[in-house]
Amino acid sequence: MFFPALFDPWYWAIVGPTLLIAAWASLRVKTTFARFAKVGVRSGMTGAQAAAAVAREGGASVSIERVDGFLSDHYDPRSKTLRLSPHVYDGRSISALAVAAHEAGHAIQDVAHYPALAFRTRMVPLTMIGSQMWIWVFMIGLFMSSKPLVLAGILLLGFTVVFQLVTLPVEFNASTRAKQVLAATGIVSTQEEAIGVQKVLGAAAMTYVAGALTSLATLLYFVTRFAGSRD
Repeated sequence: MFFPALFDPWYWAIVGPTLLIAAWASLRVKTTFARFAKVGVRSGMTGAQAAAAVAREGGASVSIERVDGFLSDHYDPRSKTLRLSPHVYDGRSISALAVAAHEAGHAIQDVAHYPALAFRTRMVPLTMIGSQMWIWVFMIGLFMSSKPLVLAGILLLGFTVVFQLVTLPVEFNASTRAKQVLAATGIVSTQEEAIGVQKVLGAAAMTYVAGALTSLATLLYFVTRFAGSRD
């Protein structure tokens, strides 16, 4: 049978290092964004204007909305909408342009029928269920000493891990598309701006890598515990 994870040294041996990486990645993206949010861009464009220009250059027709939150920026492929946080929507900094262009990169992926984005979009409903339900199914399985329910919980967790792994190429590709369009259109026109965009997007990418590592390590922990509990 499984041990309570938080009191299990094996849990901390497997998952602990990835939690440290995730904490470092979160701190890094916040500090990097704050640093380049103080650096203006020669074009003088706001994030919303840059997102519109990048999307238009990539052949995507989108609406752009302001949403509350810090770095809550995202692209909704269902409504073809870019939702940008206030610091990004109104910002005229390297950070604002980098994040806005990245989200516009997702819109370009959408219009180009990028397979990984389409697959991730189809996975969203199942992943939302899995991320919310897996721990409850798992715990009920433990309480009832039901290995089928324990396995079902682990499988639901597995769906969220697959989603995060698929997210990695989607995010990296969106950043690549964004940087190419920013350079080609002259929205980013100096080496300093290009380096800043690279650093902001690189820091953001690490949060996805760290999240995927943590989920993968968590799945590995529960799989090994399940395998070890079988008679």
